[in-house]
Amino acid sequence: MSFGAIPAPDYEPKRLKEGKTMATKRETSQAGVLGSLQIFRGKLEANSADLAHLEVSRAKFGTMLGRIDDLSKEQGAMMARKQEASKEIQSLLVEAQRLGAGLRVMVKEHYGPRSEKLTEFGLQPFRGRKAKTPAPEAPGAPAPPPPHPAAAKD
Repeated sequence: MSFGAIPAPDYEPKRLKEGKTMATKRETSQAGVLGSLQIFRGKLEANSADLAHLEVSRAKFGTMLGRIDDLSKEQGAMMARKQEASKEIQSLLVEAQRLGAGLRVMVKEHYGPRSEKLTEFGLQPFRGRKAKTPAPEAPGAPAPPPPHPAAAKD
């Protein structure tokens, strides 16, 4: 029986194993892609003297990034408006539920609690209680003795 050394687990980060670093990793989110493109735009502008032949394309690229920035701001404003609308809907729903409950009571008062007309409004008319059925006695319990007729006369 040999008691050899147990190999240590490999704790090297996954990105180092794959050979990828932050510089070669591509962004996938909209904000990440936009940030990368804006950084690239800044580098293009810094080297515009060397890249004079790309001036038309660089200007178009800058216009596109400006439009993307405008649309992002507009989208943020719309999301804020959507949140405001959601809050307003919620408060109106609560108020409508309260008013609806009051109107149901008023409809019952108008037609009467026994009127079948209430079913049109989704309300249950009062139809009386069902007669109580006597509860069956337990099979092992003795029945109480009947009252004596002579005791009732006294």
